[in-house]
Amino acid sequence: MSRKWLVAAALAAAGAIAPTASAFAAGHSVQAFVPAPDQASVPAALQVPAGNHLVVSLHVIQGVQVYGCSNGAWTLKEPAADMGVSNRPTVLYTAGPEWVSTVDGSAVWGMPLASANRTGTIPELLVKAVKNRGAGLFGSIDYIQRLDTYGGLAPAGSCTNGAITASQYFATEDFWAPGASA
Repeated sequence: MSRKWLVAAALAAAGAIAPTASAFAAGHSVQAFVPAPDQASVPAALQVPAGNHLVVSLHVIQGVQVYGCSNGAWTLKEPAADMGVSNRPTVLYTAGPEWVSTVDGSAVWGMPLASANRTGTIPELLVKAVKNRGAGLFGSIDYIQRLDTYGGLAPAGSCTNGAITASQYFATEDFWAPGASA
């Protein structure tokens, strides 16, 4: 039994993904359980390069963008979010940016490559992985897309130096790895 199959089984048991019976019967990796997003609707600057496949698509279940006040203006300090599928958190997301699986301990760190502004919400992003840890869910991730953002903007107006605030946000984050889908 492959490590990816065990991760997929653990994620499915936790309700983080919804595998099909035929995918489990065939012993496919986690990639078999997640439908590919419609890349035609994604801004060109945020599209993942050819030769990558979707590993998992997660939703921000509960997330905030944390802002600090410096020189009378709000600046982003860090994100903080629980991510998963079906309202069951299986990933922690924080500054770095860094994503950590609470199922298998694997992690991925990234650096933003491109962004697309949307009215009234934080930008959508394309992030390139710069470091991976472990052989689990995030072990081979190469790109991350933050799409369908809602909320998360800094408060309008001036602020008192040293103040901290958190602005709730939601998004979908798609994780991609090199190679063809299994």
